[in-house]
Amino acid sequence: MSGGLEIVGLTASIGARDILKGVDLTLPLGEVHALMGPNGSGKSTLCHVLTGKPGYQVGGSARLEGHELLGAAIETRVGMGLLQAFQYPVEVPGVTLRDLMVEVAATADGDLWSRVESEAIRLGVEAFLDRPLNQGLSGGERKRVELFQVVMLQPTVMVLDEIDSGLDVDAVREVAEAVEAVRAPGVGALIITHYSRILQYLTVDRVHVLGGGRVIRSGGRELADELEAKGYETMPT
Repeated sequence: MSGGLEIVGLTASIGARDILKGVDLTLPLGEVHALMGPNGSGKSTLCHVLTGKPGYQVGGSARLEGHELLGAAIETRVGMGLLQAFQYPVEVPGVTLRDLMVEVAATADGDLWSRVESEAIRLGVEAFLDRPLNQGLSGGERKRVELFQVVMLQPTVMVLDEIDSGLDVDAVREVAEAVEAVRAPGVGALIITHYSRILQYLTVDRVHVLGGGRVIRSGGRELADELEAKGYETMPT
């Protein structure tokens, strides 16, 4: 694989409970992959382990452009280009989105500040720059603001954790359009989702199904259609 995220034999447990039991998954740069699975299959755990949430005992390997993620500090993983968009973006009263970008620009390399206005317009969040972060925003608006923040940090791989959860049909379409807008040759995106509805508005290169702590199927967009028609209970475990 030339660049990107490569997960081999990834395991994760909390105490005596095994959650991930040997996940193998490859995400090349420039591609958008969907990771689907029923509740309890390990999707959120995979996200947490990749981004460094404490409390898990992990094994195997997860490498970003050849560099091992497991064991690295969270800030090191971010510096390597691994960024997460959260399922439930929180409100931050008293801090505007522009304030946040000022702080980020002060510590970032390159021309981040010069891109704030143009990227805000491109992702449709320019009206929110001078409002308290996420305060009074709809679910879809919060998800677009979250994507804007991720994109401004110029990720190598984006992990988008259930960015379609709790959204109505119009908001799902808006978020899908935002993901399409940030697609780039040097950026990989892993969309973690329970439902296939966001894939109706989004072009994905690969679909993976997680079940029983492992990737049990991988395929094209047609795999999501199969899940929609037959459900997860038809998948092998």
